[in-house]
Amino acid sequence: MIRLNAFLAECGVAARRKSVACVLEGRVRVNGKIILMPYFQINPETDVVEYDGKRLSILSKKYFAINKPAGVVCAVTDKYDPVVVDLLPASARDARVFPVGRLDRESEGLLVLTNDGEFAQNLQHPSKGVTKEYEVLLNLAINDKQLRRWRDGFEMEGRRVRPVSVDIMHKEPVARWVRVVIGEGLKREVRTMANLTGFGVEILIRRKIGNLTLDLLNAGDFVELSFLEICTKIFKGGSV
Repeated sequence: MIRLNAFLAECGVAARRKSVACVLEGRVRVNGKIILMPYFQINPETDVVEYDGKRLSILSKKYFAINKPAGVVCAVTDKYDPVVVDLLPASARDARVFPVGRLDRESEGLLVLTNDGEFAQNLQHPSKGVTKEYEVLLNLAINDKQLRRWRDGFEMEGRRVRPVSVDIMHKEPVARWVRVVIGEGLKREVRTMANLTGFGVEILIRRKIGNLTLDLLNAGDFVELSFLEICTKIFKGGSV
């Protein structure tokens, strides 16, 4: 027996937390009946579970690292813009992979996609301590006083949010490229902190997730990894 939200995660619908919302929205049927209890116990071998009218089955787990280009949306579908899933082969789409976390439409860089809901949840949970590193091109040069202000953090979503680090990079144009490391995962966090410091963002590239780096992937390229490979690279270090 398994909880319904956990089964949805195993089928690649979404992470367990988001699967709870899917159940509460009335999108899930078990043996023909709508179930509104996320922790309802089912038997995967005998019960028929449907999500938005499609029967679910536990999928083999897929893990991808991709270099998302600017202009592509971190979503499975979108009415107006190309989505990151379309950069993967049809087999990945058939496996119902989804992006873990998000990068803004205008942003680019490293992104993980999977159909493993439990892995996705663990990767994003603050207790795991997975940091994210960005290279940011500001519209103006930043000085030491402004750096200190950024490092001190800002009130966001009702609490004080501080970056792990903010440093000027040795890169042209001078004092406009900064390396930002964050431990949170708030929406548009890096852009918002840059704006609150008094800057606009011209380019934003995510270079690292944990210790997984972007070094060998060009824009739009991807690599498929095993569970062991992606966990080793994220938590112990390695490039793709």
